Amino acid sequence: MGITERKQKEKQEMRQRILNGARKVFLQNGYEQTSMRNIANEISYSAGVIYFHFKDKGEIFQELHKEGFSLLLKQLRVLDAVVDPFERLKASGRAFIQFARENKDYYNLMFLVEEPVKTIESSGFQIAQSAINHLHELIRECQDQGRFKGMDTDYFSFMFLSAIHGICALFCKDRTVAFQNRTDEELMDNGYAYLVRLLEKG
Repeated sequence: MGITERKQKEKQEMRQRILNGARKVFLQNGYEQTSMRNIANEISYSAGVIYFHFKDKGEIFQELHKEGFSLLLKQLRVLDAVVDPFERLKASGRAFIQFARENKDYYNLMFLVEEPVKTIESSGFQIAQSAINHLHELIRECQDQGRFKGMDTDYFSFMFLSAIHGICALFCKDRTVAFQNRTDEELMDNGYAYLVRLLEKG
């Protein structure tokens, strides 16, 4: 490995170290109470090192959003090979829930930690929009094949996403403890199965 390649590798490793530390700090403190100094302290480096890689905490937060939504969208895209759009929709819901189960930190940052300034131009927002568009088009495919007749695609997409998000948010925020006789896995899997049964009747 040459000097240039080694320096690039070291830069990428440091960037990832910053992102990993920032993810933890954002989750602990929330967006408002997180600072570049907090993040620097978390990874035991000076704030100057952080500023060398990112201009501010907003850019770091957007990069974490981008990472999370890229991972989610990648998992959803795998299902594009499923021919029947309704079967693909059902599988997409399960994949979304599985993503939350396996990536609780990412899910919390993507959906549950509030960022005061949201810009349509940001890369994090754009890839999140790609995930929404992917769901929207899938539901439209289902409608083209006779499912969900007479229902507005936007409203239906919002309803479907809201239902799945509710399942995931309750899990990610540890709000499932009220159901004392059920495990998280039972609640998430069977709760979604009941939603699917309602969709199949429609």
